[in-house]
Amino acid sequence: MISRDSKREINRVIPAVDSQDGAGVLLKRSIGRNPSARLDPFLMLDAFSTDNPDDYMAGFPPHPHRGFETVTYMLNGQMIHRDHLGNEGELRSGGVQWMTAGKGVIHEERPVAIEGLMRGFQLWVNLPAKDKMKPAAYQNIEPEAVPQIELMGGAVLKLIAGSLTLGDNSYQGPVCVEGTRPLYVDLQLPPGITVELPIPTEHNAFIYLFEGKASVEGQPLLINAANRLSTGSAVSITAPESDVDKSIARLLLLAGKPIGEPVAQYGPFVMNTMKEVEQAVVDYREGRLVD
Repeated sequence: MISRDSKREINRVIPAVDSQDGAGVLLKRSIGRNPSARLDPFLMLDAFSTDNPDDYMAGFPPHPHRGFETVTYMLNGQMIHRDHLGNEGELRSGGVQWMTAGKGVIHEERPVAIEGLMRGFQLWVNLPAKDKMKPAAYQNIEPEAVPQIELMGGAVLKLIAGSLTLGDNSYQGPVCVEGTRPLYVDLQLPPGITVELPIPTEHNAFIYLFEGKASVEGQPLLINAANRLSTGSAVSITAPESDVDKSIARLLLLAGKPIGEPVAQYGPFVMNTMKEVEQAVVDYREGRLVD
């Protein structure tokens, strides 16, 4: 067991606000809703969820990025991705698209016209200065490649990125990024169950609760919000027991090693100085962004 002194607690809450992106796709934005709401190395977290195709079918037409990584995690529905490198992939329910924009990428994301719910998340992860101008790269991670770990009490953990040691067992997600070393977990907790997860002490971390109820060290997690955690080597997450409410709590745990560098952003360009951002805009306008 981890000592209580090393347990993380909630020390700030960033509620998601209604927003739009792409061709009018409705979403909720927590991390990154303004510059003061970033959490190094995380720049933005958007959650989208609707069963009305009119809310999302226009998708995200071709648009540029430079200087960071985008991570799209689909809970429900399907989306097609295309980029200037000729990469094309279908993002299915439970799958992940991890794209490193690096020096420049132009891509588009379009939902597949299907009935039912379209739900998922897009996370932006910053890159250190030394990696901002590296070649673009793209990974399409099938649902079957994401480890699903069954824990005691019926809890289920999906490990999208990073590594975890739980008891005598070690697990590795399909994505491993040097530098920021992100940990990306999707956790389902039945009522009355507590799960303790290790987090590297040098990492910043937050929890995004999107279904049910849960708490950290007796502090309720706000739903549809980035619940930032204090420092420590582990976090204990509990779903309350109730004779009435039997719903399962579902949440994302995200942690990453801070970069500690200046952030200059203009829309889809994230660099260290405004001069570099201005150069990115010029490069895009003059067709040099992806040279």
